[in-house]
Amino acid sequence: MTTSDPRAVVVRYVEAVRDGDADVVRGSFAEDATWHYPGDLPISKVWHGRDEIVDEFLGGMGPILVPGTLAVELVSTIAEGDRVVAEWTSRATTVYGGTYDNRCIGIYTVRDGRIASVVEYTDTKHVAAALFPDDDAHRPTGTE
Repeated sequence: MTTSDPRAVVVRYVEAVRDGDADVVRGSFAEDATWHYPGDLPISKVWHGRDEIVDEFLGGMGPILVPGTLAVELVSTIAEGDRVVAEWTSRATTVYGGTYDNRCIGIYTVRDGRIASVVEYTDTKHVAAALFPDDDAHRPTGTE
């Protein structure tokens, strides 16, 4: 089922992430989509194109998380025109033995029934500690 309603496109995408439906996740993005993940983490940059977003950015989290532990819950959405703000929680056990538990906001722009761009905001300090604990670039000075 395809829809051009921006809110429905974003809800369907988040539910596909939650359900592990890789085909719907990939099909949710326009071929030339972008995803901006601000900050100074190893994943912080503007990701360009559906394949880079799905395979490298989203897919790159797989090796960091214990299989079968990811739980995503859509908290709310607000839509106006082609823009949708979605709030969700992500929880998982990491391969480092810790817990990833974060609340995220994404500003999605939908074009022709597909996600054209995302800007994500989250607690990057928690992301660094939980998902990149060995990355010295994010460790406070004097804690080496």
